[in-house]
Amino acid sequence: MGNIHTTGPNEALIVSGGCCGSTKKRTIVGGWAWAWWLVTDVQRLSLNVMTLNPMCENVETAQGVPLTVTGVAQCKIMKSSSYKHNDYNNDEADELLGTASEQFLGKSVKEIKQTILQTLEGHLRAILGTLTVEEVYKDRDQFAALVREVAAPDVGRMGIEILSFTIKDVYDDVQYLASLGKAQTAVVKRDADAGVAEANRDAGIREAECEKSAMDVKYSTDTKIEDNTRMYKLQKANFDQEINTAKAESQLAYELQAAKIRQRIRNEEIQIEVVERRKQIEIESQEVQRKDKELTGTVKLPAEAEAFRLQTLAQAKQCQTIESARAEAERIRKIGSAEAHAIELVGKAEAERMRMKAHVYKQYGDAAIMNIVLESLPKIAAEVAAPLAKTEEIVLIGGNDNVTNDVTRLVAQLPPSINALTGVDLSKVLSKIPGAKA
Repeated sequence: MGNIHTTGPNEALIVSGGCCGSTKKRTIVGGWAWAWWLVTDVQRLSLNVMTLNPMCENVETAQGVPLTVTGVAQCKIMKSSSYKHNDYNNDEADELLGTASEQFLGKSVKEIKQTILQTLEGHLRAILGTLTVEEVYKDRDQFAALVREVAAPDVGRMGIEILSFTIKDVYDDVQYLASLGKAQTAVVKRDADAGVAEANRDAGIREAECEKSAMDVKYSTDTKIEDNTRMYKLQKANFDQEINTAKAESQLAYELQAAKIRQRIRNEEIQIEVVERRKQIEIESQEVQRKDKELTGTVKLPAEAEAFRLQTLAQAKQCQTIESARAEAERIRKIGSAEAHAIELVGKAEAERMRMKAHVYKQYGDAAIMNIVLESLPKIAAEVAAPLAKTEEIVLIGGNDNVTNDVTRLVAQLPPSINALTGVDLSKVLSKIPGAKA
C-alpha cells in the first residue's frame, strides 16, 4: 500500500527507495509520484525566489579606505527549464536540481538562505578589496554585475541561480565619501556661480535690448491701436445708427402686428364668450326643466299623494270617532241605566233595612238603644286610642289636683263625643236606667 504525492511548479519532490530495494533518487517538479509505505522516502524542496541582503562592514578598498556596502540579491534553486548561464550547457543544468537536492535536502529555507548569503558576502568582500572608492561609488551597476559574475559559478555549483543583484547602499565612517562630495560640490558651485554671473550679464544685456524692442513695438502698437480704436468707434456709431433704425422699425412693426393679433384674439374671445353664453342659457333652461321635473317628481307628486292619504285618513278617523262616540254614548247610557236601577234597588233595600231597624228599636225601646251604644263603645274607644297606640310613654306635668281635674274633664267630654258620633244622648239614656248615675 502507498500514497500519491503531488507537487506544484515551485516545489521539487525528491523520491528515494522503492519496492525492489532501489536507492536511486527521482526528482519531480510539477507532477506526482507514488510512494510505498515504510519503503519510499519522500522529501520536498522549495523552488521559490529567496531574497537576501548581503552586507560587508568596514571592508578596505584598494586605497585602504574602509567602506560598508549593502546589497539585495534574488536567488532560487535552478531547474533545467530556467537555468541559462553561459558557463553550463543544458546537460549540466539537468543535473543542477539533483545537486541542489543533495546540498540542501533536509535543510530549512532559513539555512539555505544563510549558506547562499555567506557565499555572496565572501565574494562581495573580495571584489570590494580590488576596487577604489570612486569605482564603487560612481558605478554601482558595474560593481553589482562584477559581483554577480564572480559569485554565479560558485553558487551555481550548489544548484543556485542568482536572478538579480544590486547595490543598496555605500557609506563609510571616516567621512571619505563626504569629502569627495564636498570637493565636487565646491567645484560645481564655483562653476555654477560663474555661470550665474555670466548668465546675469548676458541676461541684463538681453533684457535691455528686449525692453527697447518692446518699447518700440509698444509705441507702434499703441499708435495702431488708437487708429484702429477711432476707426472702430466711427464704424460702430454708423452701425449703431443703422441698428437702432432697424430696431425702431422692427419694434413698430412688431407692435402693429401684435395689435392686429390681439384684435383677432379679442374677436375670437368675444365669439367664444357668445357661444359660451348661448350654451349657458341652454344649459340653464334645461336645468330649469330638470328642476321642474325633479320638484314634480320629488315634491309635488309626493305632496299630492300625502294630501290624499291624509284626507283619506281624516275621513276614516272622523267615521271612527263618530262611531266610537256613538258606542261610548250607548255604553254610558246603558251603564247609567244599570247603575240607576242598582241604586234604586239598594235604596229600597236600605230603606227596608232602616224601616225594620226602626221597628225593632221601637219594639225594644231604650234597652235596644243602650245595647247598640254599648256595642259601639269598644269601636269608638279603639278609634280614639289608635293614635295613642304608637306612643311609648305619656307624661302628665302638674300636681295631684291637676291630674284629677284633667281626668274628670276628659270623662265629662265623652257623652258629647258619643252624641256627635252616634246621635244618642248618653246622659238621657243613663237617667232612664234605674240605679244609673249620669
